[in-house]
Amino acid sequence: MLVTLIFLVGVSSSLALDNGLALTPPMGWLTWERFRCITDCKKYPNECISENLIKRTADLMVNEGYLDAGYEYLGIDDCWLEKERGPDGRMVPDKERFPNGMKAVADYIHSKGLKFGMYEDYGNLTCAGYPGVLGNERLDIQTFVDWEIDYLKLDGCYINPTAMDAGYPAFGKMLNETGRQILYSCSWPAYQEDAKMLPDYASIAEHCNMWRNWDDIEDSWASLTKIMNWFGDNQDRLAQHAGPGHWNDPDMLLIGNFGLTEDQARVQMAVWSILAAPLLMSVDLATIKPEFKAILLNKDIIAVNQDPLGKQGLRVWKKTERGVRSRLEIWNRKLYDGTYAVAFVSQRDDGIPYAASFTADEMQLPKGEYQVQDLYKDEGVRQWNSEDHFEVRVNPSGVKFYKFIPRASSDAIKSDSGFVSDAIVNVLMNNS
Repeated sequence: MLVTLIFLVGVSSSLALDNGLALTPPMGWLTWERFRCITDCKKYPNECISENLIKRTADLMVNEGYLDAGYEYLGIDDCWLEKERGPDGRMVPDKERFPNGMKAVADYIHSKGLKFGMYEDYGNLTCAGYPGVLGNERLDIQTFVDWEIDYLKLDGCYINPTAMDAGYPAFGKMLNETGRQILYSCSWPAYQEDAKMLPDYASIAEHCNMWRNWDDIEDSWASLTKIMNWFGDNQDRLAQHAGPGHWNDPDMLLIGNFGLTEDQARVQMAVWSILAAPLLMSVDLATIKPEFKAILLNKDIIAVNQDPLGKQGLRVWKKTERGVRSRLEIWNRKLYDGTYAVAFVSQRDDGIPYAASFTADEMQLPKGEYQVQDLYKDEGVRQWNSEDHFEVRVNPSGVKFYKFIPRASSDAIKSDSGFVSDAIVNVLMNNS
């Protein structure tokens, strides 16, 4: 047993970047999806990208239970800069919106027990037209270190996607050489996918903690399902590269904004947890409605997302009729303790619920007896035998999300990489 334990800990460490971060999918809050590039603080004092917004959000993340739930990163996306660099060549935060500078912002965030995230672009400009890092990489990295950031999202506007295969790894190497632990979020494959290139996901996973794969998510059900479908259609080339230290990123959580109903928000939380995706909120925490807050703070679903085995789940069933994509599908993720998280997702938008039943084979569950827990707590605990069909009723554009617990789950559990004991889990969790 001791030999097995040492071997697996070694394997886990070798899979992660040298920075030792993101052994489970990162969780936090970013400005972009909700607040975009709002810079007029006179017209929109509570929504502009500013020191006040960041401090207010830090207070809410702590006081409203988000930090305790695992949301530890607080990140500023684009539009925080002045349009020109300073006389010394360094990046300059907008002097009106960040009057005390970024080190003061970092100090405030750290004083709350949170970690500080920032945004830049590998090109000569950011996507919104502010100064990018190209030609100033070492200076900008040193500036970020001086500001004591903990997370960097490096976008890919205004640079040829063919240059990314060398550029992103080189930038990450410079980050690591500083000695400061900075989570590295890459947009590398998203731009290559858009250019109809074939990203080298093995290299991306070696050099980045997380990476945006595809399209920007927008605040709508149509955008959410488009991204879900793309991840399901491309899972065979994506899922194998996810694991402790390196994660596919389908983009930010829309939950609590304007475009999703409560049922649709539940869909995103369920599928993102199956995908082992980073959980990055982008919502006004001062005005979020209680039903959306409850989804974001659902500890059972967060536990699925943060499962230490780090195995990305898959879409395992969808029905196609006359060549038309099914509007009902099943997503399944195996967890470290031998249990399974299974989401039944409806993409119907016609107001009609799905009532259906499925075999164990269709759900890709091993034969046996199970205790079934509803992770959204709409139903009581069920007992189910795989010889029977499993019946489910799903709201239109909604989800039923269950944890299937084998009756013999207290026995030794075999994972794809070998025995996973509580000792392994403790090692992973203590290093996350």
